[in-house]
Amino acid sequence: MKRVSIVVSGRVQGVCFRAYTCDRAGILNVSGYVRNLPDGRVEILAEGENSAVDQLILWAGHGPSYANVTGTEVRILEFKGDLSGFRISY
Repeated sequence: MKRVSIVVSGRVQGVCFRAYTCDRAGILNVSGYVRNLPDGRVEILAEGENSAVDQLILWAGHGPSYANVTGTEVRILEFKGDLSGFRISY
């Protein structure tokens, strides 16, 4: 099991990035949240099976078709198992 923080840079706000991330996380059975950051980036906190989290990291590297991802910062965190479902955080 794995827990990560993914910070995505580029044109990632105003392009439904959060909604598409929720959809992708649901397909992958990953728990956590996605939120906009004040500086224009998007943060994803994700937890689940290693391969599923890895797939979400890969997906975040390009995002939905309207996004223009220019970078991702991934930090491996201590797995806690305290998340259930995936949501948009405001």
